[in-house]
Amino acid sequence: MPEKPHNFWQELKRRKVIRVIAMYAGAAYVIIELSTNIVEPLKLPEWTPTMIIVLLIVGFPFAIIFSWIFDVTPEGIKKTKSVEITQETTSKTGKRKVKVSDIIIAILLIAVIVLVYPKIFKKDSLEELKTSGERIAVTVMPFQNLTNDTTKNYCEKGIQTLITNILSNNNEILVRQTDVINSILQGKEITYYASLTPSVASTISKMLNADIVITGNIIPAGLNVRLTAQVINSNTTEVLKPFQIEGLNKEGDIIEMTDSLSIMIRDYLIFSILKKDVPPLFEGITGSTDSPDALRNYIEGMNEFGKRDFPAARERLLAAIAIDSNFLTAYSPLAASYGNQGIYDQAKKWSLKAYEKRDMLPKIERLMVEYTHAIYFGTPTEELKYLRQMNEIDDQSTMVFYSIGNAYRDIYQYEKAISAYERSLEIQKKWEIKPFWVLGYTFLGSAYHKTGQYRKERKLYKKAEKDFPGDPALLHRQAVLALSTGKNREADEYIEQYVSVRKEGLASDAIIASWLGSIYGDAQILDKAEEYYRQSLSMEPESAWLQNNLAYFLIDKEINISEGLQLVDKVLESEPENYLYLDTKGWGLYKQGNYQEALEVLERSWKLKPVYDHDVYLHLEAAKKAAGSQKN
Repeated sequence: MPEKPHNFWQELKRRKVIRVIAMYAGAAYVIIELSTNIVEPLKLPEWTPTMIIVLLIVGFPFAIIFSWIFDVTPEGIKKTKSVEITQETTSKTGKRKVKVSDIIIAILLIAVIVLVYPKIFKKDSLEELKTSGERIAVTVMPFQNLTNDTTKNYCEKGIQTLITNILSNNNEILVRQTDVINSILQGKEITYYASLTPSVASTISKMLNADIVITGNIIPAGLNVRLTAQVINSNTTEVLKPFQIEGLNKEGDIIEMTDSLSIMIRDYLIFSILKKDVPPLFEGITGSTDSPDALRNYIEGMNEFGKRDFPAARERLLAAIAIDSNFLTAYSPLAASYGNQGIYDQAKKWSLKAYEKRDMLPKIERLMVEYTHAIYFGTPTEELKYLRQMNEIDDQSTMVFYSIGNAYRDIYQYEKAISAYERSLEIQKKWEIKPFWVLGYTFLGSAYHKTGQYRKERKLYKKAEKDFPGDPALLHRQAVLALSTGKNREADEYIEQYVSVRKEGLASDAIIASWLGSIYGDAQILDKAEEYYRQSLSMEPESAWLQNNLAYFLIDKEINISEGLQLVDKVLESEPENYLYLDTKGWGLYKQGNYQEALEVLERSWKLKPVYDHDVYLHLEAAKKAAGSQKN
């Protein structure tokens, strides 16, 4: 090693260490990319790319050490000569020959460019054409009169003007004006529009910085006339969508046909633009409408759904269905928006409406409707049956893996839930998609917590903070984790943020206190949980929901079963058919050893439940077993 530090860089180059680092890095990148792409086709274990990355990292320092000590020569691998020996034997010609390593580096550089290029320069598509701000820019060319009837020549520019006017009345589309287009055509001495090829039209469209060019023809069709049009990508001259319409060879009919053709083109453009805004979780299941307005309302509704503003989501989804009653894709999230707020009668109503028309849908959307029906009329086992079928059709659907996680989570099979949730997040990361909502993180975090994987849980929440900063569901889980791991100061900060966010959401102090009780209860700090549950009830003593919260807590944690039963008996006086309150009472009776009475109450609860409830199921099974043993 050289004595002077400033000679170190020269020595690294002489010993070809820099060259080896460059070759190693290039080769490593190519190997990682290839390993990622061959895992699924070759049915390799999912951990294969991770193992390869670890091996490459481990091998890196050895590559540097060996490159310092040894050199590859035509005579084989030899120990690198010292500086003095090298200086004595170095040729004085100064002319450098091309070495094998140079060729290898060049090949690796080309390979890296080939792999990186598609990620940086994505293929053009209608949804990605955005050269004009947030709107797609369109040029409409004069139509070609191919009828051999020169009296129809006026239609060439007339149809161009009519289509331009209709497309201009939309905020998503920016239409270049006809006088500009026609001036360019005139300047190029193009007055015979039959010579206006797609290539020429695309060139003019690009001159106007437009993404789409629309060309068309007027063609004889027997006694009728046919209008044809093509929506063309200006950059590639690819025909994205052809259209045609036929009618009588009369001026009034031609105008009416042009209006219809314009609307067809407009709806196609708007629909295509809107589809890119479909939340990733539901991408690919929007095929049951051709109405841009219905799709727009659906997208807005799903965005509100993602924020967990279910009333706002329902408003938009109902608007979508009002526009297109056969837009069955909107029915399932509409049902869920009701179900997530416990409005099960409406949830079941809309689920049934979709289920009755499911045969009208393509397979993937039909399965989604059947899955939703299973949520409200079946069991998690039935849900999983439909979800697995959906997974067979598309094994890259984040929504399907997320829903599989939910089904397993609902029946407390947390390890299987974790696997599905993790897969959903892996796909989202792979495609650089932000999770649809925070529950993709918090449900996985809760499953980690249940299985004692606190380190994974903490790491997960750090990622979640970037996508959903200040979300109350995330703050709830972060507070539970901090309390569970003895980080009390950190927990206090999360709880302070949580209370602030909930107050901004106009939650009452009593409700917030009850939620704080659940945070401490989840962290198994039972004295603080009881304190907050009692505090919430003292603020709203007539609230049946708050009374049941405290009653269930006292019974389930076996803190004061008698008091819990007194509280739940009180609320059952006003709501005797409430299955949750019956479950609380039945569980209390079971805890007291009154197994037969508990069984009767829990059976009533099970019959009255609006949807599958695993807690009620477990309570009922425990009572059945205990009552049976007592009889024997």
